[in-house]
Amino acid sequence: MSIGNSPDDNPSDDNSPQDERSSVEDDLPSVGRALQQARIAAGLTVDDVSNATRVRIAIVHAIEQDDFSACGGDVYARGHIKTLARAVDLDPARLLTRYDADHGGRPAPTAAAPMFEAERIRPERRGPNWTAAMVAAIVAVIGFVGFTLFSGEDGGGTKTQVAEGSTPTASKPVKTKPTPTRSDVPKSDPSGSAIAAAPQDKVTVQVSAPDGRSWISAKDHNGRLLFDGLLEQGDSKTFQDKEKVDLVLGDAGAIQLYVNGKEIDDEFQSGQVERLTYTKGDPEVG
Repeated sequence: MSIGNSPDDNPSDDNSPQDERSSVEDDLPSVGRALQQARIAAGLTVDDVSNATRVRIAIVHAIEQDDFSACGGDVYARGHIKTLARAVDLDPARLLTRYDADHGGRPAPTAAAPMFEAERIRPERRGPNWTAAMVAAIVAVIGFVGFTLFSGEDGGGTKTQVAEGSTPTASKPVKTKPTPTRSDVPKSDPSGSAIAAAPQDKVTVQVSAPDGRSWISAKDHNGRLLFDGLLEQGDSKTFQDKEKVDLVLGDAGAIQLYVNGKEIDDEFQSGQVERLTYTKGDPEVG
């Protein structure tokens, strides 16, 4: 009888997923440190990286210090990591693996749309319309009083005479305007939505977030910043310029675009960062 460990009790030589994750953690420094080292090695400043990626300088500084709280969540943090990694010639997949290992794994997508639809179609309770009832009662009283006074002044004989069709001699004929027929009524020109009526001499871009929220940035043809912030779910922004509009979408999968009155059908992925430019005429990426 052997007292020591049997061969079956010895750990296997095969690498487990935990060993692979540990090897990634050992080979790479932290995500922020890796991005900072690669930036310095490439001879780039934080301003250079910010201008190239459209990621704000404060967020670049925070990520290089491994502070992802300013990103607004794991989805946006992963998008910024991929964007910054490409700017300094690093493999985004390795950095994302290290980020997932440090932050409890990749976040699972949440089905927010069905909940939103259920809330939107819920019927709204309304109380009785007392104002309309009071108006109807007042009109009925005024009509009854007027009818009573008119009947008292004319007398029974006059009332019977008019009912038989004779024309009173003292009254003047009342001129009535002909009722316009359906063909005489001018037809309204269907203008469509405000987006469809966008001026032809400008580029008009509407950015909506129907299914989620996303950070967006918009600039005009001179590089002047039109908007830079978080677009909450259900919000919409419209930008207009005489030549072009430059866009950066932090989570393009949550965004719906209308350019010059037409919907953009590009299928962006959730968490995908997109840089787009639109000009006058038909929607086209500049």
